[in-house]
Amino acid sequence: MTTDYVAINRANWDSRVPIHAERYGLEKYRADSAWLSEIVRFDLPRLGDVSGLDALHLQCHLGPDTLTLARLGARVTGLDFSAPALAVARDLARDCGAQVRYVEAEVYDAVEALDGQRFDLVYTGIGALCWLPSIERWATTVSRLLKPGGRLFLREAHPMLWALCDPRPDELLVLDYPYFETEEGTDFFELKTYVQHDGDLSSPRTISFNHGIGEILTAILNAGLRLVAFEEHRSVPWDAFGAAGVRDEQGEYRLRERPERLAATYTLQAIKE
Repeated sequence: MTTDYVAINRANWDSRVPIHAERYGLEKYRADSAWLSEIVRFDLPRLGDVSGLDALHLQCHLGPDTLTLARLGARVTGLDFSAPALAVARDLARDCGAQVRYVEAEVYDAVEALDGQRFDLVYTGIGALCWLPSIERWATTVSRLLKPGGRLFLREAHPMLWALCDPRPDELLVLDYPYFETEEGTDFFELKTYVQHDGDLSSPRTISFNHGIGEILTAILNAGLRLVAFEEHRSVPWDAFGAAGVRDEQGEYRLRERPERLAATYTLQAIKE
């Protein structure tokens, strides 16, 4: 693609950092040494024991999930392309007394940036894959980062959710954006990020890329990974549905009426052969 999506998206994420640092509730981690992120906590029964594992968190942003993996006993490296985000993540880890290594790099450059190190666990959280244009290249990168027998653990927003238009007053679910991967991606101009805040983002433009479930699974299998678990969920950690949604007992959001209509997120696990 001709557009420099990395520069555009990096500027956007850099501009989100001061807002997210204030609104992410990072003081909870400083105040309570046992506090775990809601994202990781949701998947604890699936994640299992990670103590003693060499773990890599791709696209770690401010690092609450990264810190949580460290608190669960893993030796963790976090990787992200935003220098301001990593500065916040390093401060958080330091203040919490956690040994976490942070590396600044774009995902596709991770193998070189990490000097060929391989990991027992590669972890990717919600809202990550949509910033990458090629799911095949991502899966190949993950495979190269894993030791033989190592595990990919992915919880991500469902491509059906990404294909929906913004919440409508009539609460209809309307497909508006691509479900399948496209070369050019989708150009957005959004003055707000996904947490409540005053003022506007200084870099509101983004370019995002959807990837269908079939494309994701095929890429993982083609990269030499063996799928061992795949579970779709009706809920998502942020308020994605407006008036049509309700917050559930786990603090996530789902459709208020007939939530079985939509898979909002999924958890996927695969093993490097």
